Amino acid sequence: MVDLYCNKDYVFLGLLVVILLGSSILVNVFSLLWYLEKEGTETRKERYLKNLSSLKILHVFQMGVPLRYASVLRISICGSGCNEIYTKDEVRYLKHDLRILRLIETYSESVPQLVLMLTIIIQREEVDLIPHLKAVVSVVAISVSVTMYHRSMQSFHRDKTKPCGGSSVLYFLWNLLLIGSRVMVIVLFTSVFPHYITAHILCSWAVLYFVAWKCKTKFKESIDKVWLYRATIALIWYFNWLNVMKSNSRWIRAIYHSLIVLDNVILGGFWVWQMKKSPPHFDLPLDPYEILGVIISAYFTGLCLMIIFQYCHQQTETVDRPKGTAKVKMLHTDCHHLRIEEDSADQATQVSMVNKRMKILADSFYS
Repeated sequence: MVDLYCNKDYVFLGLLVVILLGSSILVNVFSLLWYLEKEGTETRKERYLKNLSSLKILHVFQMGVPLRYASVLRISICGSGCNEIYTKDEVRYLKHDLRILRLIETYSESVPQLVLMLTIIIQREEVDLIPHLKAVVSVVAISVSVTMYHRSMQSFHRDKTKPCGGSSVLYFLWNLLLIGSRVMVIVLFTSVFPHYITAHILCSWAVLYFVAWKCKTKFKESIDKVWLYRATIALIWYFNWLNVMKSNSRWIRAIYHSLIVLDNVILGGFWVWQMKKSPPHFDLPLDPYEILGVIISAYFTGLCLMIIFQYCHQQTETVDRPKGTAKVKMLHTDCHHLRIEEDSADQATQVSMVNKRMKILADSFYS
């Protein structure tokens, strides 16, 4: 940000501020809405703040996520004086909410910020190694964040993920290739047609929002504030697929990736046409056609890894559950799910709390 100000790149600086501020507002809005829903667990400090109406003020000043991290830290440190099972469930519940918020922040801040950074590098024709290393690290960090979200979902379907080893590695690699190739196509198009990318984003987002609305995607049974959730899903879909529906998800996913491949080819084709028409002042490492071919090949490689992951998931569903393992039942309440594990050997029963939002997302992903 300081570098942009010193170089008087006020347009890029303004875009960066909009990305950072917009993402922070979006994440804090979701955080506040979840607090106001009275869903799940609350620490004594959060109840105290809610009674003083200070919770809204903290979120206005973009302190919602730090408050959640402070709550997790407080429960973890002070957990020795509380009931052990309840403390673990409470920490797990809060961490699942943080995973979802982190996923939203990744696609609303980290990915657009990476697109902006790479666009600046290309337009400035920088050949230094450090900016390129920063871009690679950013893509890896984005994929790691998405993978951590996947690991949180795995906790709800351990019986479906245990037999196929390395599922997190596959999930990381396929998202690394899909997100990386999608970002590169957008960056290349933006570098030569900066005035048209805004129209492309808005039109694509509108279509994706319509799809999310027709598919009736939602966090839970209520429809309050569902428009905000669908708008966020449309933003995520612009960069990468996120399964948030239970019915006909495979057909919709296949159609989505087909359209994204077509969109990548069109955007990349415009970049190749511009490169042939007006070659840059620096030498490209490869011919523009070859660069586009590498990017599209990376996307198809990511799709192949995704298919392998889905195949492993289908194989695990055919494995019979061993005798003596715990049966899991879910009870629905107004505030959260209760997870009941019954051991078939001694009929022991254990009740724990489950994050309802993450449970719905996990069921959609593994449907």
